[in-house]
Amino acid sequence: MQYELLLYFIIFLYGIVIGSFLNVLIYRIPLKENIATEHSHCMLCGHKLQWYDLVPLLSYILLRGKCRYCGAKISKQYPIIEGINGVAYVCAFVFGGFNVISGLECIALSMFLVISVIDERTKEIPFSLNIVIGVLAIIRIALDFENLLDYLIGFCVISGFMLIVLALGRIFLKGDAFGGGDIKLMAVSGLFLGWKNIILAFFIGCILGAVIHSIRMKVEKCDRVLAFGPYLCAGLTIALLFGENIISWYMSLLA
Repeated sequence: MQYELLLYFIIFLYGIVIGSFLNVLIYRIPLKENIATEHSHCMLCGHKLQWYDLVPLLSYILLRGKCRYCGAKISKQYPIIEGINGVAYVCAFVFGGFNVISGLECIALSMFLVISVIDERTKEIPFSLNIVIGVLAIIRIALDFENLLDYLIGFCVISGFMLIVLALGRIFLKGDAFGGGDIKLMAVSGLFLGWKNIILAFFIGCILGAVIHSIRMKVEKCDRVLAFGPYLCAGLTIALLFGENIISWYMSLLA
């Protein structure tokens, strides 16, 4: 038990370190900035940050949420993304076991997190992030080739439905029900999760989007047009971590 707790703690630390890099992706990808060579800097004063300014979670706490050099407030997004990613990694291994698939799922969860924030801010899902999920899917299929058909059906079952709805919406409603990035996201995620979990993820995302955005429209006076990516990613996260249990529970009700 102590050995497992130590492993989970190490996984959490690894998760928050990756979470720090996710913040880089969130800020730089929409701006088309280089994510590898450009040094981290204060968003206000532009001062180059040192390694001790970038320790995940700890630096934010010790600096009391302010830049060491100019005193500007540091966005709470930094520790929140780091913490969520760390917890997500632990959950992936808790529910999936210590194996390669759980490692792939960790990366997928990170991509869902980045996509959620970027899409909420820009109403766009970067194609490069969908490519990463697609690569993860290919690796997973190679490790589970006997279930190839499940993954291939997952690739097209929801994305195909969304394409049909998109086409009908353009014909009859003169508008788009979904964005192209949403469709690509569900295609590659379906290839990664398989058809059962991608259907579950889509329904959960639709329910969350309808309920939460309706509340936001009343409380925050948000526009009727929503960024669907965050809700789809929430559904994908739930399906990835708990999908098998949810589906088994639902099937038991029908038995």
